[in-house]
Amino acid sequence: MSLLDPAGGLGRRLPWLVLAGLVIGADQLSKAQVLATLQPGASLPVTEFFNLVLAFNRGAAFSFLNGAGGWQTQVFTLVGLAASAYLVLLLGRPATLPRMATALALILGGALGNVIDRLRYGHVVDFLDFHVRWLEALFPGGHFPAFNVADSAISCGAALLILDELLRQRRRAPA
Repeated sequence: MSLLDPAGGLGRRLPWLVLAGLVIGADQLSKAQVLATLQPGASLPVTEFFNLVLAFNRGAAFSFLNGAGGWQTQVFTLVGLAASAYLVLLLGRPATLPRMATALALILGGALGNVIDRLRYGHVVDFLDFHVRWLEALFPGGHFPAFNVADSAISCGAALLILDELLRQRRRAPA
């Protein structure tokens, strides 16, 4: 089965690749708007619990390895590309049902959105800043680490994968 084989390749993958493309587009457009509007480190309050900020992350989720000296950018770019290739393969499998395919497409779009940033800028652009008092025990000032549309898509896709597996296990369980 090749990528261009309509029975299992591009034909089966196309709706999910379009969804991944929409995630990439929304991610890159939102980042371009923030880059054009805010200076690095600036904060624009939107509500009492949400700000727009401009932050650069060379690391992974929650700024893991952000200050590791630069090698992490190449590693996370390669990991993102490898994971994306694997997700595209999974999207072509006949056993991939719509809920799982939606989850994989969200993760694929998010991963590639952040890979694009790493290739263009050498870091990921983050700008969504949520802060609440009860987070103060975990994060300075109660600010959850800044994130972006790509990160949100990855998180939603991961949650959908978990839900898909839970529902699948529930169907398999004896009555």
